[in-house]
Amino acid sequence: MATDRTLKARSPRGFVDRAAADVRATEAMLAKIRAVYELYGFEAVETPLVEYTDALGKFLPDQDRPNEGVFSVQDDDEQWLSLRYDLTAPLARYAAENWTQIPKPYRSYRCGWVFRNEKPGPGRFRQFMQFDADTVGAASVAADAEICMMMADAMEAVGLARGQYVVKVNNRKVLDGVMEAIGLSGEDFAMKRLTVLRAIDKLDKIGPDGVRDLLGAGRLDPSGDFTPGAGLEAAAIDVVLAFTAARRDSGEATIAELGRLVGATVKGAEGVTELGEISTLVAAAGYGDRVTIDPSVVRGLEYYTGPVYEAELTFEVPNDKGEIVRFGSVGGGGRYDGLVSRFLNEAAPATGFSIGVSRLMSALKAVKSPILDEVDVAGPVVVLVMDKDRVGDYLALTKTLRDAGIRAECYLGSSGMKAQMKYADRRKAPCVIIQGSNEREAGIVQIKDLVAGAEAAKSIDSNAEWKAARPAQVEAKVTDLVETVRDILARHA
Repeated sequence: MATDRTLKARSPRGFVDRAAADVRATEAMLAKIRAVYELYGFEAVETPLVEYTDALGKFLPDQDRPNEGVFSVQDDDEQWLSLRYDLTAPLARYAAENWTQIPKPYRSYRCGWVFRNEKPGPGRFRQFMQFDADTVGAASVAADAEICMMMADAMEAVGLARGQYVVKVNNRKVLDGVMEAIGLSGEDFAMKRLTVLRAIDKLDKIGPDGVRDLLGAGRLDPSGDFTPGAGLEAAAIDVVLAFTAARRDSGEATIAELGRLVGATVKGAEGVTELGEISTLVAAAGYGDRVTIDPSVVRGLEYYTGPVYEAELTFEVPNDKGEIVRFGSVGGGGRYDGLVSRFLNEAAPATGFSIGVSRLMSALKAVKSPILDEVDVAGPVVVLVMDKDRVGDYLALTKTLRDAGIRAECYLGSSGMKAQMKYADRRKAPCVIIQGSNEREAGIVQIKDLVAGAEAAKSIDSNAEWKAARPAQVEAKVTDLVETVRDILARHA
C-alpha cells in the first residue's frame, strides 16, 4: 500500500530509458555502420566517460566554465572532472597521450554516450549516443574527402536509398573570410564569432528570418525563451546571410560564388581552394552526386579549423506540430587541426565525423528501413512450472533447450498456469513446454505452439470447443524435445 513516504519512480529531465526492441534495433544499426568503418580500415578505441575539464578546454558547448554546457564535479584533489560532451575531445587527449605508440595517420572509430548540461526539449536530450570515425595525422584534404565518402556509404548501409541523403561540405576558412569581411577577425571577437556560427548552424531549424534575429539583438522562440543574439549591424547580417545563400546548381558554380564573396581574404581563398580539391576528389571516386558543396554548413563548435560537413536526410516527415518538414541532419564533423596539438609540441592535423545514433534511428523508423525488420525476433521458449516442488526438473528441461542453442527460459514467478500462459504471450514466446506429474512419470512433455494456436483460435467460437480441440498442442518424448521445438521454430522463422 502506497504511503506519503513512497519514493516516486521517475527519470531525470532530458534522460530516457530504452526498451529491448530499441536496444536491438540500435545494435543492428551500429553493426552496419561499424562494418563500413572497418571496411575503410578504421579500428575501434574506447575512452572514459569522464575527462579532466581542462582537457575539454575552451571548447565547451556553451560557455568557458565548468557546469555550463557540461556536467562537472570537483575531485578530492580539487581537479575538475567533466562528463564528456562529445567523442572528439577525448580522442584528441587519447591520441596525444599515446602519440609515440599509435600509427600515423591514426584511423579509429568510437561509439558511446555523451552528455550535455543544456535545457532539454522535444528531441533534445542531455544524454545521447554518438558513433564517430576520425583520422589523426593526415593534413591533406583527401582525408576529409574520404570521411565524407565513408559517411555516404554508412547511410546506404543502414538502408537509406540514394537520393534520401546528401553529405554537405563547407570550410571554416571560408567562414573566417566572412568574419574578416564583417570585422570579427582576431582573438578579441572569438566568443562573438562563436555566437554567429551557432546562429548559422540553426538555419535549417529556424530559417533565414530566425537566423537574422540571432545575428542581431536576439530571438524569442515559441516556448517564450529568449536567446541573446550576436549584436551585428544590419549590413554585417546581410553579408552573413548572403554567404549562407551562396549555393548554386553545381559545385563548380557554388565554389565560384564563394570565391567572389571571400576570395579577397587570405583565409577565405584557402578555404575555397580546399573545397575545390574536395569536390574534385569525391567526383573522381564516384561520389559527386552524394557529396556536395553547401555554404550553409558551419558546425557549432569552435575547434573546427578547415572543412566541415553534415549528413542530411532529404525526405520529409511531420514535426511535433504536424507540419511537414525536411528530416535534416543526422551527423556532422570536420577538421580540427588544433585540438590534438594542444597537448603536443608539434602539429597534429585531424578530421572526423560523428553520427547522432538516436536521430538516425528515428530516420530509419520513418522510412521503414529493412534493417529494422531483421531485429523483430521471437521471444524465448517458456518452460512452465506446474509443480513448484520440482523446479529443478523444469530448469533441467530449460538447460536441454539452451544446450541445443535454443533461446529458452523457465518461469520463475509464483503464479498458476493461466497467468504463466499470459506471461508467455507477453514474452512473445513461440511455444511453451508443459510437464505435469503424469507427463514426468511417462517421460513426455506437452508442447503448445502459441503462434499456430493464435491462428487456430480465430476459427474456434467457444471455450469448450477450444479445450476439446487443444489446437497446436503436441505430445513428445523428453528425448525428442529439442527436435520437436526446432520444427516449431522452423515453421515460424
